[in-house]
Amino acid sequence: MEPIAPESAGRSAPVPTARGSRSDVRRVWVVVGVLLAVAFLGFVVWRGGTTVFYVVMGWFAALAMEPAVSRLTRWMPRAAATGLVMVAVLLAVVGFLWAFGSLLVDQLAALVEAAPDIATDVLAWVNRVTGSDFTFDRLLETAGLSGGGLTAYAQDLAIGLLGVVAAVLSAAFGLFVIAFFAFYISAGMPALRNWLAQRMPPRVQVPFLTAWELARVKVGGYIAARVVLASINVVASGIVFALLGLPYWLPLALWTGIVAQFIPNVGTYISIALPALVGFTSGEPLLGVWVLAWGIAYQQVENLTFEPRISARAVDVHPAVSFASALLGAQLFGLPGALMGVPVAATIMAMLEIYQRRYELAPETEQQVARLVEASPPNA
Repeated sequence: MEPIAPESAGRSAPVPTARGSRSDVRRVWVVVGVLLAVAFLGFVVWRGGTTVFYVVMGWFAALAMEPAVSRLTRWMPRAAATGLVMVAVLLAVVGFLWAFGSLLVDQLAALVEAAPDIATDVLAWVNRVTGSDFTFDRLLETAGLSGGGLTAYAQDLAIGLLGVVAAVLSAAFGLFVIAFFAFYISAGMPALRNWLAQRMPPRVQVPFLTAWELARVKVGGYIAARVVLASINVVASGIVFALLGLPYWLPLALWTGIVAQFIPNVGTYISIALPALVGFTSGEPLLGVWVLAWGIAYQQVENLTFEPRISARAVDVHPAVSFASALLGAQLFGLPGALMGVPVAATIMAMLEIYQRRYELAPETEQQVARLVEASPPNA
């Protein structure tokens, strides 16, 4: 009598059902769709990078105007409030150029012409103090540069009158496009917010709207606060520099205010270094001492009085994080990226603070770590 085979011996392999086949095909198409979407996004960024840049800068400009626009909407429609803010900014720029345009151009040209002499005086002072004999040629060779290379580079920059006109027209067109996007984004910001949120499921709407509001508060508050603080710094420094008789006081005041406010952490020191060097090399070294004293005193007054009130709702980021975010933004998107790196980092940190789960660090954990460290073998 032949042995009876187990019941499973003659069982064939399971045949995939129609539902399983459709599920596998759906997964394949989802992967293909994601890859195509990523490829399309990369193509758009590659071919339309300039337009994407204009839209992003218009978005940031709209966020910068948001504090003023939101207050004006109490008395007028949002489109009118946006237009009023943009007209006020334009009139301020035109008024400044009308009042100080020729003086700024003359002093800036004189400063550029005097830059080699200032650098020579600084190098001579360094050699005298340190007892060294540095020369510009040796410093250029140490940095991997040469005089011929610098000459060729300068010749490449000298593109002639036609190139200058083209660059000016290109910059004017870029500013116009950014202002165009900024107006429509600012005027329709609540409608755009609701339109995007309504296209999302309810579980996604909360984090999306939270990120939107944090970006509006952090980015808009940061840019608005920096603009106000830079304006105060420029006006105060310009008055003091003019009273002290500092050469090229107007461009140096603009440099001091803008650099001190828009470059995180180290901008305070860089901003006053150039005016102090001009003062030290002006023939009256005491002038540089007064400029340096003014920079230190102003920063103390600013940090203790009006700066905390103006920047109360702007950003709260660790100095190392803000500096790293500014460097990363500069490497990715140039100067606009450096300016926007800090508020973007502040928004991300605020999102993490809201949604990040925290766990208590128990004393038993520290004791276990200490025991493991003590039990580790010594280095060979």
